[in-house]
Amino acid sequence: MAKSKTPSYVLTLNLKIDDREKSILDKRFEISRKLYNSILGVGLKRFKSLSELKIYRKLIKELSIINKIYHNSTDKKKLKNIKKERTQKYIELNKLLKNHKLDEYSLINDMTPMYKPFSKNIDNKTAQALASRAWEALEKLIYSKAERVHFIKYGEMESIEGKWNKSGIIYRDKKIKWKKLKMAIVVKSNDKYAQKALQNRVKYCRILKKLVRGKYKYYIQLILEGVPPVKVNEKTGESKRSIGKGNVGIDIGTRTIGVSSNKEVKLLELCPEVDDIEKAKNTLSRKLDRQRRAGNESNYNEDGTIKRGIKLVWNKSKKYIKTQKELSEILRKQKVIRKQSHEILANKIISLGDRILVEQMSFKGLQKRAKKTTVNEKTGKYNKKKRFGKSLANKAPAMLLEIIDRKLNYEGIKLLKINTREVKASQYNHFTDECNKKELKDRWNKDVMLQRDLYSAFLIMNVDKSLKKINRELCNKTYETFKKLHDVEIARLKELKIKGMKFPSSMGI
Repeated sequence: MAKSKTPSYVLTLNLKIDDREKSILDKRFEISRKLYNSILGVGLKRFKSLSELKIYRKLIKELSIINKIYHNSTDKKKLKNIKKERTQKYIELNKLLKNHKLDEYSLINDMTPMYKPFSKNIDNKTAQALASRAWEALEKLIYSKAERVHFIKYGEMESIEGKWNKSGIIYRDKKIKWKKLKMAIVVKSNDKYAQKALQNRVKYCRILKKLVRGKYKYYIQLILEGVPPVKVNEKTGESKRSIGKGNVGIDIGTRTIGVSSNKEVKLLELCPEVDDIEKAKNTLSRKLDRQRRAGNESNYNEDGTIKRGIKLVWNKSKKYIKTQKELSEILRKQKVIRKQSHEILANKIISLGDRILVEQMSFKGLQKRAKKTTVNEKTGKYNKKKRFGKSLANKAPAMLLEIIDRKLNYEGIKLLKINTREVKASQYNHFTDECNKKELKDRWNKDVMLQRDLYSAFLIMNVDKSLKKINRELCNKTYETFKKLHDVEIARLKELKIKGMKFPSSMGI
């Protein structure tokens, strides 16, 4: 069955279940975990045997060379020929994968005899969805988007979903039906958003299992067709998701964001609410490490490193398990708060304009450790190879961009990504029409006294339709408004600093 291409969104609601229903769901989640691991194991074996073939290795090498040329080439004539060659190579690769039963439908067929002994608990469509999930993991490995795939450990299966709303996990009349199970969903009488959303067609259902305050709770996610209802502020009656008009430039970093529009100019720290949680998380992580070492002294060498080359048995004390649960709860809270903060900020950015531009960013590249080993000239010690992995994990800037893009898609608009190398927003000066390289530590354009991130956001805002060049004439027209708003924002931040608020050093305040 072809996948539906109509727009969709997710509605998450509580499941009202008793102890009997909970035990049945626990059992089904464990069966699903084993089925997923089994089909993933089958796929991995096939991939390993395929990766030993010379034809496959040769094809992958050719594709990596072609892809490098394809992504770096600017010659349009060459690109056409490369595109044809690239397409042909991918057709050859897909044929090779199909011949070795490494495709989604082959895994779905292999899943059928696997789930049959558990047919009292798992239906056909749910089993197929597990096979599709395994294929998604393998696909990343095959196309070099991931280095390895992971099997799901005991107790870590977080979700089960169906393929449609006609059989298997079904939503009907505010109840979830699944293999003789009938579970009520909780829809509050004052939850107008949920009541409006439930009027749309349900594509399929997903059951979630979450550890909340040390106990497992179950939720239902309904994947609904259409666009989510607009939430309204009950006090003011205003829409919480309104689209503005005009250009908006975003200069996003690992911890901060600069926003420039004709209405407002803002320099903000990404989700500052998670900073206190991060401190508590680090404290618990250190405590967990001490408890693990105290209970497993024989597993460590004299220098404190873990022993290698032998099978180790790890003992978990009651205090260790208690700390583990505390850490798990903090991580859950951090995730929820971060997403909520990004949703609010995304709504604010969208309200400023309908043409939102941002630089293309490789956040995965920023997460990686530095390859070169360098020495500090002053101390003579080796510099750390760590880069921005920790701040990216805490602040999740990529998630914010995804949320903005999703919200814009509801209105038939896309988040525009400009060509970073060609635009050079961090180097360009619209006064002189020149590009000058700046060091990362320089947070201000001293000649005109403009904060670097805000000025970059202003230049990004004025990129032309090609998304490859800054429109200098437009910069000159909008500069006076930007300068006034820029000075107001800097004054606001300096006032907050006087009052004792701390900002990341990258803001330069």
